[in-house]
Amino acid sequence: MNNKADSVNKEKIYGHSDYKLPFPLPSCPGCGSPLACKLVTEVLEELGMIRKSVVVIGVGCAGMGFFAGKIDMSLCAHGSAPSVAKGIKEANYDDVIVFTIQGDGDCAAIGAGYLVNSAARGDKITIFMLNNTNYGTTGGQMAPTTLMGQVTTTTPEGRSGATHGYPLHVPEMLATIKGVAYSARGALNSFANYQRTKKYIKSALQKQANGTGLGFVEILTTCPVNWRMEPLDAMRFVEEKVIAEYPLGEFKNVDSHD
Repeated sequence: MNNKADSVNKEKIYGHSDYKLPFPLPSCPGCGSPLACKLVTEVLEELGMIRKSVVVIGVGCAGMGFFAGKIDMSLCAHGSAPSVAKGIKEANYDDVIVFTIQGDGDCAAIGAGYLVNSAARGDKITIFMLNNTNYGTTGGQMAPTTLMGQVTTTTPEGRSGATHGYPLHVPEMLATIKGVAYSARGALNSFANYQRTKKYIKSALQKQANGTGLGFVEILTTCPVNWRMEPLDAMRFVEEKVIAEYPLGEFKNVDSHD
């Protein structure tokens, strides 16, 4: 091997975290939730925040990636993660970074009241909502984010607006609330979107570190089992259908509420 080639510095762009425990996760094949949890961990490491972070895990698939993580955590009642996170933050204000990992059902259905009131208060926490367009843990029922026409176990003929209502666009809604400092939506279906979402996560966490206000990032994730698709087809479904309903980008980014 050429000695000159051996001496070239290589930048690591992907790999295992030092904060991952060596045991398997209880996720379905192709599930996007562990990847989202890994990405949040990656950002916390890069920002030097992980040793003083606490994750509050909502009920559902979303937070399973942190079950194999070396990080302080709290489990809570269905939907209540923002309020639990606020309590932890208030008790340890300058010493911790507190964030939630929630599914779209936990965050935007049963947890909608907690979410909106946390946003109205401008809680100095960060909320990550993983959107797989269904209730993944309980069998694939319709969620607030289920697409129009999407077949689920409770919408066997597809979601109908007249019968079931319309998909909820959470980051756009939160962007209208004064207490929210940052609101964005990303996806993990390609490396480009992975890197883009990484920037959103970093921005949201920095708002908390700066004491500006609540940060929120929705992350579009795959659910091949409940979508009844192969993992690669699920990635294409995100690109062709889910992003068409839920456009990626930043919807609010402020440094002050004045």
